[in-house]
Amino acid sequence: MVARIRSYLLEGIEALPCEVEVDIDRGDIHKETLVGLPDAAVRESLERVKAAMGNSGYPPAIGRILINLAPADVRKEGPMYDLPIAVGMMLGVNAIPPGGLDPSRTLFAGELALDGRVRPVRGALAMADLARSMGMESVVLPAENAPEAAVMNGVAVYGVSSLAEVVGLLSGAIDAEPMPVADVEAMLATAEPEVDFAEVKGQESVKRAMVIAAAGRHNLLMLGPAGSGKTMMAKALPGILPTLSPAEAVEVTRIYSAAGRLKNGQGLITTRPVRTPHHTASSPAVVGGGIIPRAGEISLAHHGVLFLDELAEFPRSVLETLRQPLEDHVVTIARAHNTVKFPASFMLIAAMNPTPKGDLAPGEAGRRDMERYLSRISGPLLDRIDIHVEAPAVPFSELGSKKPGTSTAELRERVLAARERARARQGETPNARLRGKELDTLVELKPGARTLLEQALSQLGLSARAYDKVRRTARTIADVEGADEVLAEHIAEAVQYRLLDRKL
Repeated sequence: MVARIRSYLLEGIEALPCEVEVDIDRGDIHKETLVGLPDAAVRESLERVKAAMGNSGYPPAIGRILINLAPADVRKEGPMYDLPIAVGMMLGVNAIPPGGLDPSRTLFAGELALDGRVRPVRGALAMADLARSMGMESVVLPAENAPEAAVMNGVAVYGVSSLAEVVGLLSGAIDAEPMPVADVEAMLATAEPEVDFAEVKGQESVKRAMVIAAAGRHNLLMLGPAGSGKTMMAKALPGILPTLSPAEAVEVTRIYSAAGRLKNGQGLITTRPVRTPHHTASSPAVVGGGIIPRAGEISLAHHGVLFLDELAEFPRSVLETLRQPLEDHVVTIARAHNTVKFPASFMLIAAMNPTPKGDLAPGEAGRRDMERYLSRISGPLLDRIDIHVEAPAVPFSELGSKKPGTSTAELRERVLAARERARARQGETPNARLRGKELDTLVELKPGARTLLEQALSQLGLSARAYDKVRRTARTIADVEGADEVLAEHIAEAVQYRLLDRKL
């Protein structure tokens, strides 16, 4: 008898159908075979399944057992197939009477403990989306994954904690109700920022640069001595960004789910992610990779912030891998057997000290030290960072002041107003992504502004990419100021944000 159980496999952050076929021949030959390009974790599932069935009080399947994971030419990984294999083996020996959920209309996934408990797996949100697109009625998966899958409307989600529960659902012995559909908008409305800008003393000029970066989705680099508040401001930045939309929240949650980064029982990521990889991180850790491609830090920062502290300490080979994702907002991981694309639409916020010592010595010697240190970062990468701003040491008069700094709520109002102006003018395209004819049309410069920009290009030797970034930044500054036209003062401030072009 052949039992067919539907499950899924992960390719990047997408779920693809996987059919678990179990063929049992009750002859004199006792042998279990698992085929379909399984990895080590999948091959070991047979031992877990047999122990879980026996310890849960169900008769073992005896005979020649052949289990096929289709499609057979796609590699399968992880312990998610334990539960569908167990269900298939029990159906194959008629250990589950009908009367409950229809196995042919249900997707199954879960790792089995030896005592029959069901442990969480990766990609539950993608699994629920697949089930909905396939027209399935329900999904059965670990209880810890149920809140995550319930975010996807249109399919009944049953969270189980043991193999016995699964048998009860299929036989009708348990009359369980599916998990209620999550109220995504209500969950997003209660999200709170981690750090408030009011906690940052001084640095009002950097806060303004942060507002401009957030309003136009520009990349930003802070240059200043150690202890000037650069890390704290980077962590506060998501608080002034617009709240995640339901579609963005689902997409971010899908990435974290596929990477196994969701906490048990967490249904949805409700705040914009901030990823802070250490400067010793490898290229695959930052960009993504592996034999079976996994998302890297830039994809985990999708719709959020990638904060690179001590930028010049990152290996140059790692920094250069960021150049293409910063332009295309997607990263492609190519392997011999397949190619996987991961979304990577993030704001790059970087910080660095002016020299390896952490501060800048006065005079010519200090300038040479800074130039030598900055040379670790390539010009093409600096070109892709719209705003360079200096974060000076905070004087004692401001550190000791009881007067709070500008708060996140105040800064957020400015950002939202500027974004609304941009949305009314050009739709959902942020200023940082305006290109070609869009820039020429939306950033039409008056004679004074044009002359100023021409002088800046000539004196600073800006590249064509930097020229466009000055125009984009000036357009955002005008939006923050509530101006319809880009004026000379907006160009002047945007040029000032090319700090490293002026210092190098």
